[in-house]
Amino acid sequence: MTIGPNEILAAAGLTVAVLYDELTDGMSKTVRLDELVYAAAEHVPGLVPTRAEMEAERELPLANKRGLELSQGLLLAEFLALGEQGRHLLGSMLEPMPLALERLDELRRDGSVDLGPVTVTRRGRAGILELRNPKHLNAEDGVTLGPTEAAVDLILLDPEIEVAVFRGGVVEHPRYAGERVFGTGINLTHLYHGRIDFLFYLVRDLGYVNKIYRGLAGGQEKLWIAAVERFAIGGHCQLLHVVDHVLATRGSRLYLPARKEGIIPGASNLRLPRFVGDRAARQAIFSGREWIAGEPDAALLCDEVVAPEQFEAALEDRIEALTSSGLVSAVANRRAIRVGQEPLELYREYMSLYAREQAYCQLSPTLVENLERNWDAGRRSL
Repeated sequence: MTIGPNEILAAAGLTVAVLYDELTDGMSKTVRLDELVYAAAEHVPGLVPTRAEMEAERELPLANKRGLELSQGLLLAEFLALGEQGRHLLGSMLEPMPLALERLDELRRDGSVDLGPVTVTRRGRAGILELRNPKHLNAEDGVTLGPTEAAVDLILLDPEIEVAVFRGGVVEHPRYAGERVFGTGINLTHLYHGRIDFLFYLVRDLGYVNKIYRGLAGGQEKLWIAAVERFAIGGHCQLLHVVDHVLATRGSRLYLPARKEGIIPGASNLRLPRFVGDRAARQAIFSGREWIAGEPDAALLCDEVVAPEQFEAALEDRIEALTSSGLVSAVANRRAIRVGQEPLELYREYMSLYAREQAYCQLSPTLVENLERNWDAGRRSL
């Protein structure tokens, strides 16, 4: 039986709230959640794994992991469950990353920044974020995560950019070689081999995904376009719930395979019903329902669907349309919509539950079994 953080902290004469305050100097400084759990490991030995313990854990395939990361999920769930401290943590995750601040002058001077697996290019009044993981159909993993968040920050920080575009780069898959693919979600190969930490899920959702949806802590936010080509699977389908306009090539497949993988699809359980209704959302999350861009029911997820040869022109037209009324009014309307859709307290409570439940899912033997059972079938379907 797992001993929860409250019991361990009580033995040390602490509470979750007191621990959070001590780690953040009474909430006077911002600490990202990944740094927070490692600081907690040093502050209260035995509460959560240390950096050294996690380095050893990463060497193990998923099936052989020792379950150390469960305590990280349980502790973060407790932090997020606290109103004041939870809000502070959410705000800390909306601060720009140091990498973005280091490269901002380069973007403003040169109009582009290469972050390795992600590039940012300013084109007119648009900022283009291009995710490039060509060997894995632009899947996301521990290598892409940091650069993606830094790229989102750069776009939000550059005052010359009024509208942002998230798109995938050209891939090397034999079936799609030379084509762009929006993305196929989490890198299942890395997940199976134990190279994706549990913290990946929370850093991703509380980091760059929430920055797309809510902007930076300083208030900078912009309209976002998802340029969907071929696939928006898993985490990339989740992005469709937080952007302002979805432009897709006809026939693109949009779906959430998280149930088959044995995990929770980010904040889709919270957000997807707003777009497609509760019943269709349950069909997608529990039974693997797909949407095909261009078919009538996919209109709930896609704003525009065009033939592949029309895509670039349609993207330029949409950028022009979204910038024609000015950034100030666009952001004002965006904020007004968000207030009624997803209050911050609702999101905080959801992410508290998500931290706990996703930790159990990540470390369940069912996840390994599901990956082994569905791996080949899933790869053949792409």
